[in-house]
Amino acid sequence: MSKVTKGLGIPRLLQAALVIGGIYLAFWAVFDLLLGQPIPRSLMGMYMFFVVAGVFMVFTATEQSTRELVGPIRALVEDPSRRALRNVVFAVVPGLAAVGIFLQMQPSDEAPLELRSIHPAPPSSVKIFGKRYDLMSLENPYRHLEKDDPEQFRELVATGGEVYIRNCQYCHGDKLDGKGPYAQGLNPVPLNFQDIGTIAQLQESFLFWRIATGGPGLPKEATPWISSMPVWEKFLSEDEIWQVILYLYDYTGHRPRSWGHE
Repeated sequence: MSKVTKGLGIPRLLQAALVIGGIYLAFWAVFDLLLGQPIPRSLMGMYMFFVVAGVFMVFTATEQSTRELVGPIRALVEDPSRRALRNVVFAVVPGLAAVGIFLQMQPSDEAPLELRSIHPAPPSSVKIFGKRYDLMSLENPYRHLEKDDPEQFRELVATGGEVYIRNCQYCHGDKLDGKGPYAQGLNPVPLNFQDIGTIAQLQESFLFWRIATGGPGLPKEATPWISSMPVWEKFLSEDEIWQVILYLYDYTGHRPRSWGHE
């Protein structure tokens, strides 16, 4: 590359800048355009730090290449004939830096970023439907039918599906992917039950607690919570909630976790 660029008369410093810019554009083209997965700004900053360090290590590998690289900078600083250009550079560069900092510090019109805890720590016990439940020992009363009476179990799953479609799919979607017709109007958007990071990591007792008590039932020590989840114990029976839970796991193919060791 050095022979080609030397033949073209490209200064060594400009060569380094072109290489760094080319690598940045390659990251952008591959991840943003081709894959549709933009690299987070902080991660891109880290990548480019190592890229810049690596490029300058290569371009200063020898004394001659180092002199060629810093030559234009030294000439700009020391050459009396370039005083006018030097004054312009020394005024423009700090000015651009000041403008960049000012723009970064400006308040944004966008809503502030809010971190969401998908799995808040459950209380040890909770009062639902006028009864006190120990969530550490609570189990789905219909789960045993999966082995003991598969036919009845399938009927309960189907019933749970009907309850879900009537009440839950508007937000969580008919495919349980969090893309129901109302989903985009909610902040945060409903959970995607198909995601391995949601109900596949939870016990059925956890789902019973979250469905029955909704957003208002979230732990007080972590307020303020943002959740559009209704308090479903006001609209569904205890049996209907357990049947919906059966349907959630059956449709997604996930297995509920247990408090014991499986």
